[in-house]
Amino acid sequence: MTRPQDVLALTLDDYNGLDGAMEECLERARLASRTDLPILILGESGTGKTLLARAIHNSSSRSRGPFVSFNAAALSDTLLDSQLFGHERGAFTGAQNRLKGKFELAHRGSLFIDEIADMSPAGQAKILRAVEYGEFERLGSEAIQVADVRLMSATHFPLTVFTDTQRFRQDLFFRVSGLTITVPPLRLRRRALPLLLASEIARASRQQEKSILGLTRAAAHRIFAYPWPGNLRELSRVIDAAVAITTTEFIEEENLLLQPTPASSPEAASPPASRSSSAPRDGHWTLAEAEQRHVRDVLATMGGNKRQAARALGISRSTLDRKLS
Repeated sequence: MTRPQDVLALTLDDYNGLDGAMEECLERARLASRTDLPILILGESGTGKTLLARAIHNSSSRSRGPFVSFNAAALSDTLLDSQLFGHERGAFTGAQNRLKGKFELAHRGSLFIDEIADMSPAGQAKILRAVEYGEFERLGSEAIQVADVRLMSATHFPLTVFTDTQRFRQDLFFRVSGLTITVPPLRLRRRALPLLLASEIARASRQQEKSILGLTRAAAHRIFAYPWPGNLRELSRVIDAAVAITTTEFIEEENLLLQPTPASSPEAASPPASRSSSAPRDGHWTLAEAEQRHVRDVLATMGGNKRQAARALGISRSTLDRKLS
């Protein structure tokens, strides 16, 4: 998708919707970037929730401030306290120096808490005060610290976990969900898959110093029929491995280390509806072909309106004409 050095500068302008579910997600994200409300991002593991949070931050009025990311899963309450609010020297065994917490580091910027639903009840109670008033205390200190932080949080659990169960405090839910954004899984973004795939192959080839031109027809058919349970994270892993294994200019089907899918599943039984315009027609599936078919798909979606298609693709009208020719 993006090179590591590009992630820090990622904005919402770097995203393309193409599928209805993703376009709805991006519309809500653009709205979020124009406000300072707390954001709750929902989505399966591997869908790119952290990347979207960073893009919202970089597109907001806080873009000059820090973006601090923190994963709340599988931490004890003591470690959670220390990570979020910091600690004083001697606050606990091994605390040899004063440490600033994530809230303090995110002052005048954004704090992203991933997997917030995995916080313990005690952890949820402690974060509620900081979210409500912007106040907190370092572990081992009674001095009140203040931070101006825009909170973003995410979880792979569906919204019903917050609204229909006692897993998450209701008062904290109302504080962290000023705006709720759902990132669709990759299996619902079939129209975007060719461009994502081409981008991943180009990235992996560049990193591994190889010249991979694309996929064989059999490999492309396999990829477009696969349900991608691991989403974008799995796509990156599969392509990294395929490029490493491949010794020719085209990735073969046997180079795709995909998880087995049940023969009775809809994904395994039949290809997605959009595959007819995405899969190769003969021989091999090249990156250039993927890009051109992607551009034509977007143009068709926009009813042939080149101005709207160029806007959706994030390119100029002249660039669109050049790609079509």
